[in-house]
Amino acid sequence: MGRQNRGTNAGPQDKQHFSHSHILKLIVNPTETVLTCNACEQPNNTSKPFYGCNTCQYFLHENCFNAPRFLNHASHPSHPLTLLPSATYSSCSFTCKACDSAGNGFCFSCACCEFDIHLQCASLSSLILVDKHPHQLELNFGSPYEDKDSEYVCDICTEIMNKENWLYYCGGCDFASHLQCVITSPEVGVFAKQQRPVPNSNSNSNSNPNPNPNPNRNPNARVEMINSANEAEEQIMAAQLRAQIAARGREACLDLVTPRRRYGYY
Repeated sequence: MGRQNRGTNAGPQDKQHFSHSHILKLIVNPTETVLTCNACEQPNNTSKPFYGCNTCQYFLHENCFNAPRFLNHASHPSHPLTLLPSATYSSCSFTCKACDSAGNGFCFSCACCEFDIHLQCASLSSLILVDKHPHQLELNFGSPYEDKDSEYVCDICTEIMNKENWLYYCGGCDFASHLQCVITSPEVGVFAKQQRPVPNSNSNSNSNPNPNPNPNRNPNARVEMINSANEAEEQIMAAQLRAQIAARGREACLDLVTPRRRYGYY
């Protein structure tokens, strides 16, 4: 997540973001010119705050700027997702597991599982009301049917839907829709505050003879805890990137022996 930079060259509303080396300045009237957010790849079609570096033509919506570095998402409960400024694949692009469309901006990624989603998909509401259906639609992370092999169509565009992608669904009416058919202008929403991933502790809480320790006993305890969490965050990100790089290396070696057709990201 970005943090305010109070250096001598930065104004009170200018900020530094981890994805860019320069200070990003607040753009007061972002709708006066056409700007595209480098994170979500969407234009500034509202008067919401926008931050940018004019030298590099690098811009971020406020909600994209404030997206968490790590995200615990219900669609991928096995691992936390890491916010990446660009995909780590050789093409520098990714295919979103939610909407099945390509992305060249920021993504929430699990390198171990090659799971990537857009920021705007990661912040979708679990329930929505649209003018195309009288009832609330619920966000599903895959086929809503018990038979996962059964085909189904979008009730708005009538095209067959990808069973691996997300959809909005009304169970009472058996009404299904692509994400993009009900949300034509996706925006990145406000993310809930995320808890930093920390290593599992092997210590037994019952071994502490004092169940209510004095918080003032060690004045450096909180500082040490914060530093430990920061180190764990960097270790998790590095491990995920190493896993993905290693997987790509193995694929390249296999291709030298037996060339094969690639699918998906290539």
